[in-house]
Amino acid sequence: MKFNHHIISRCFYGFSGLFLIALAVLMIVFSCFELVSSFLVSFADAKTKILRAISFIVIALAVFDVAKYFIEEEFSKVSGNQTLNEARVSLMKFVSSISIALFVEGLVGVFEASDKAPSSILYPAVLILVATAVVLTMGIYQRMSVNAEKEKASL
Repeated sequence: MKFNHHIISRCFYGFSGLFLIALAVLMIVFSCFELVSSFLVSFADAKTKILRAISFIVIALAVFDVAKYFIEEEFSKVSGNQTLNEARVSLMKFVSSISIALFVEGLVGVFEASDKAPSSILYPAVLILVATAVVLTMGIYQRMSVNAEKEKASL
């Protein structure tokens, strides 16, 4: 029997993607349960519970996007050569979802830090700077890869 690492790899990505989707759903359910239960107990920390629920849901969506990427790009695609344009578009979708999650998490952190000491704003500010760097780097990559495709096509 011949060992086929492609089948094992695809099954691993498929299982990982489904598991990540289940974890993302659990995060959303947990955040909704926590939010509702906190309103039943007290309205005093409603702002922090709402911000925490937003944070959990954004993280869950980022995890879901990673899972979707695993399933679409690694599990369900027919093996074969992917064009440079397809690879670039796929990578752009993936990195865009991660950068959106970073931006939202940074903004949630800024709102949470607004009630605390000024030094607590450092982490959310760094998150926003990192997200900005990711977007700028992706733009540079986009420009360079399009230029490389044009040069290759002209040869």
